[in-house]
Amino acid sequence: MAKGDPKKTKGKMSAYVFSVQTCREERKKKNPEVPVSFAEFSKKCSGRQKTMSGKQKSKFDEMAKADKERYDREMKDYGPAKGGKKKKDPNAPKRPPSGFFLFCSEFHLKIKSTNPGISIGDVAKKLSEMWNNLNDSEKQPSVTKAAKLREKFEKDVADCRSKGKFDGAKGPAKVEEEEEEEEEEEKEE
Repeated sequence: MAKGDPKKTKGKMSAYVFSVQTCREERKKKNPEVPVSFAEFSKKCSGRQKTMSGKQKSKFDEMAKADKERYDREMKDYGPAKGGKKKKDPNAPKRPPSGFFLFCSEFHLKIKSTNPGISIGDVAKKLSEMWNNLNDSEKQPSVTKAAKLREKFEKDVADCRSKGKFDGAKGPAKVEEEEEEEEEEEKEE
């Protein structure tokens, strides 16, 4: 069973997993009291799998095929748990980038133009090296711009909350519930 949803079906198993299960059952029948290390057992099972004939492997392939059919049949009837992820408000203000990301957007094209065949990962590495080699005074323009964008974001969030249109990650806020909570708090005081 899945961790989050108890109704979710068990996953499908491969032919190799069925082979290992059979190997484990045979091992338990022969030596039930003798403990075995996982590394040894795994090596023996994989070695056995490699030396199996096509006929023996086909038995496990059939088991895997039947399990896949079971899984597909059960997943067809499965619907995800209710109350899952809430929808994000499309009109909510977008979170501002950090100083580092502002720096990256400024220097990304310069690095790409000087190194035309460079991969995205290598560009990111160069940008992070450049950022780490800057002193605080050289980072200051990006950090200051990020702080201004952050202030604007917080102001926009406050405006949306005051209008009852935004409640953080929870989606649209319910103004009536907030007012009721405030009234209850006032009564308690």
